[in-house]
Amino acid sequence: MSYKEIWDTQDAFDRYEAIRHRMPRAAFPSGTTQCSGLLEIADMFDAFVLDSFGVLNVGEAAIPGAVACLEQLRARGKHLIVLTNAASYTRETAVRRYRALGFDFAPDEVVSSRDVAASRLKEVLPVGSWGAIAAPEDRFMDIPAKVEHWSGQEVDGFLFLSSATLDADLLASISTAIRHRKRPVVVANPDLVAPRETGLSKEPGYYAHQLADDLTIAPVYFGKPYTNAFEDAKSRLTGIHPQRIAMVGDTLHTDILGGAVAGFKTVLVRDHGLFAGHATETFISRSGIVPDFSCAGI
Repeated sequence: MSYKEIWDTQDAFDRYEAIRHRMPRAAFPSGTTQCSGLLEIADMFDAFVLDSFGVLNVGEAAIPGAVACLEQLRARGKHLIVLTNAASYTRETAVRRYRALGFDFAPDEVVSSRDVAASRLKEVLPVGSWGAIAAPEDRFMDIPAKVEHWSGQEVDGFLFLSSATLDADLLASISTAIRHRKRPVVVANPDLVAPRETGLSKEPGYYAHQLADDLTIAPVYFGKPYTNAFEDAKSRLTGIHPQRIAMVGDTLHTDILGGAVAGFKTVLVRDHGLFAGHATETFISRSGIVPDFSCAGI
């Protein structure tokens, strides 16, 4: 296996392009409109679906101006939904973390890929046990299945929630177990990387695609850019036409691609996430993933 570190935007982009065949397909606009931020285009939309990392926060810090922007959107009567691929903690914990950063999201305004996966696990494996690849402090009371931290014991499926403990040795152990006995692999965070204060961290999707390459298996992905996540977001926005919903994100291959598949308009945020410090035009041209709007921040 190859475990080349992904710490920069170019590496991450190249890897996203290499796994493009596992992602949904979408139609895109012919060009992108530049805007100063969400308030400039607010009258065009009734709802904003917001990525978290790179849009609202970087690591454990709120992005300057994000709280004030959302307060003004609420004042204009806009619906707000957070659609995040962060699967390391429960929705209750997520809401508490957002509020600590200054965001006033209600529980039903937060849709995490953890919840998306949890509600569909029985479709993948009706009966059986799951070995969780998760943060050491994670507990699984919110998941309606038999789930326990995996440490080599026999399980009926693997559930990727966090990369906190993932390294070459653990991935090799998972690979050996699957070679010995085929079983489903569910990925509740399809991201390859996430923006942190010190750079880009490798996320569960990075490791899951490595398994897919090495074992010729087909993991089941829950979260952006896959339609299951957007179905759950749409369920919170009943009565709003998709073209009146804006998906706001920092990553072409998850936020913008997934939003386009869902029929939403899309807004790429450039300055605080995956493309911080980079001109986005080359990446858009190479991938063909074209956002409707582009702004430095929200």
